[in-house]
Amino acid sequence: MNEVQLEVAKAYPNDSGRGIARLDPDTLLHLKLSPGDIIEIEGGDRTAAKVWRADRQDWNTDTVRIDGFTRQNADVGIGERVEIRKAEATKADRLVLAPPEEASVQFGSDAAGMVKRQILKRPVVEHDIVPVMSSTNHPFMRSPGQAIPLIAVETDPEGVVLVTEDTEVELREEPISGFEKTGGGITYEDIGGLSNEIQRVREMVELPMKHPQIFKKLGIEPPQGVLLHGPPGTGKTLLAKAVANETSASFFSIAGPEIISKYYGESEQQLREIFEDASEESPSIIFIDELDSIAPKREDVTGEVERRVVAQLLTMMDGLESRGQVIVIAATNRVDSVDPALRRPGRFDREIEIGVPDETGRKEILQIHTRGMPLSDDVSLDHMADETHGFVGADIESLTKEAAMKALRRYLPEIDLDEEDIPPSLIDRMIIKRDDFRGALNEVSPSAMREVLVELPKVSWDDVGGLDEAKGQVQESIEWPMTQREKFERMGVEPPAGVLLYGPPGTGKTLMAKAVANETNANFISVRGPQLLSKWVGESEKAIRQTFRKARQVAPTVIFFDELDSLAPGRGGDVGSNVSERVVNQLLTELDGLEEMGDVMVIGATNRPDMIDPALIRSGRFDRLVYIGEPEVDGREQIFRIHTDDTPLSPDVSLRELAELTGGYVGSDIESIAREAAIEALREDDDAEMVEMRHFRKALESVRPTINEDIRDYYDRIEEDFKGGGAEPGPQQGGGRIGFQ
Repeated sequence: MNEVQLEVAKAYPNDSGRGIARLDPDTLLHLKLSPGDIIEIEGGDRTAAKVWRADRQDWNTDTVRIDGFTRQNADVGIGERVEIRKAEATKADRLVLAPPEEASVQFGSDAAGMVKRQILKRPVVEHDIVPVMSSTNHPFMRSPGQAIPLIAVETDPEGVVLVTEDTEVELREEPISGFEKTGGGITYEDIGGLSNEIQRVREMVELPMKHPQIFKKLGIEPPQGVLLHGPPGTGKTLLAKAVANETSASFFSIAGPEIISKYYGESEQQLREIFEDASEESPSIIFIDELDSIAPKREDVTGEVERRVVAQLLTMMDGLESRGQVIVIAATNRVDSVDPALRRPGRFDREIEIGVPDETGRKEILQIHTRGMPLSDDVSLDHMADETHGFVGADIESLTKEAAMKALRRYLPEIDLDEEDIPPSLIDRMIIKRDDFRGALNEVSPSAMREVLVELPKVSWDDVGGLDEAKGQVQESIEWPMTQREKFERMGVEPPAGVLLYGPPGTGKTLMAKAVANETNANFISVRGPQLLSKWVGESEKAIRQTFRKARQVAPTVIFFDELDSLAPGRGGDVGSNVSERVVNQLLTELDGLEEMGDVMVIGATNRPDMIDPALIRSGRFDRLVYIGEPEVDGREQIFRIHTDDTPLSPDVSLRELAELTGGYVGSDIESIAREAAIEALREDDDAEMVEMRHFRKALESVRPTINEDIRDYYDRIEEDFKGGGAEPGPQQGGGRIGFQ
């Protein structure tokens, strides 16, 4: 009899609850199996599964991928070894299923038929957990996409049996006692994008519980505690639940605020009791959620209770009594406000950051949350994962819910809500389309960005007329590092940190920043200078720090500082308060301080570059200075075309001629001319259908050009100064005479 020993790995997100084992092609050949055959898996217990081919990344590895239910049936954990052989499956005549102890369910009229349809052609061994997905009109609703575990109480004949059309499926409502295996709950398959973190938590938690002898041999104490920290919604609590489920340890959960009591000594008493219960039922896991609420820094706390609770927790975690096999897992999203005495080895030995998922992680999370959804063929999860920068697990979950609600709204007109039953034909027809996800994307924003998010107007490069050279420079500095990182890596250089757009008012600097944000598909944070300034000492700097911190969390991000000169004027002037000096210093340290910027690009815009502190405009901070000047004739023609796109023009209007007449006019002036000409036409005749050339000529008389000789000289001089070799303009040099109207 051919058999092999393989290591257990977790299933692919889509396989959860389907009773599938994935093997690599060589193993299939060796065991003379073809996809769809039944295999027997033997760990601590025996079970069966249907065999499928693994994806290419798993080829030539000695692994078998099975989901949490199959692992429980075979009584193995991830990373342990199982024996696998081909199974001779007989057809089942009769199968009796019952819910586990803790679940009491009422089955509807056709429940047996529904369950049977779901588990057709599936191998079952007596005592197995058989997961059944809850679906729309199911008699027992759990949250959809979560499987309901039923236990195979008896099978006839015995051994590995296959459910077929002729099998008689019987459901018992009475839960079965004496089965310590209870499925349900959360397995590692329900966590996407955290494979490294899961691996580290498992080393800490599962190894000491399952194989304490390893640690004895090495002569060390097993680790005592794990602190999970990271932004809200990334899956810290979920991970703790999954670990508890998969290790089959007793699980005690402490929600921070619950144990705080007003009576002297009672909070500490409750903590002690939980630790005592845990050590009696060891191996066990104590999970403390929101650790910062019960163990804040003692020097910052006024209340007496919190101090005593922290002290009690410290003594429980490494007091004189040994704890036995009790591991403490804590979660917090404010790791810096936890008392430092807890964050030393011997208490929380490991701190694991659970961060914002990357693209592959997001795709896994999307697969998990769309598991039970009827998706149409045009929904591409790869594309969705690409568009959801900065989304954490919780955001992705709400995105899929929102998409499903949008789909539901499409079908609502056909549903008669007064009727008891919705016709099954309609339910079978429901699918979720790509547009539903598109609509949901507009409504769900990444939670880390909630306070700073700006709604982006849909501006693309096509809406930016003229300025071709400037456009090219901005694309090189900002789009390339985000979309084609490998170019810079190939050349061994770092991409520029920031780009400063400068030029006369109205030439399209802000417009350009909007276009960049849209085209790179990055998150966009817009900082308007004066908003940040506050009269309280330290508040303005804090605002800048937080802006950059948020940006790093949800990278790739573009931060746009409009009117940079108001935020970062030259230091050393005798200004009343020195807020602006501190703000400039904070900006300098953020832009090239010790912290890595990551995928954060900074764009500044100003029309008074000589007012900006010179330290900001050196290489390594705003590396690229892009002059956005007045448009040439061709550029002006393009801008006219953009602004008269929806205007009905009479055949005698020549945009080329208009472009030649408008020397010194910038983008915003041309927009005014187009608007003025249309209003002029309406003034003349209420029912006017077209705008004629004479209307434009009239409009030219009433709009004056922004750029005159003085301004032109001023910017020419600045451009000279900024080119290599020129002295850096000091804040007092030049520019003082010109009044900007």
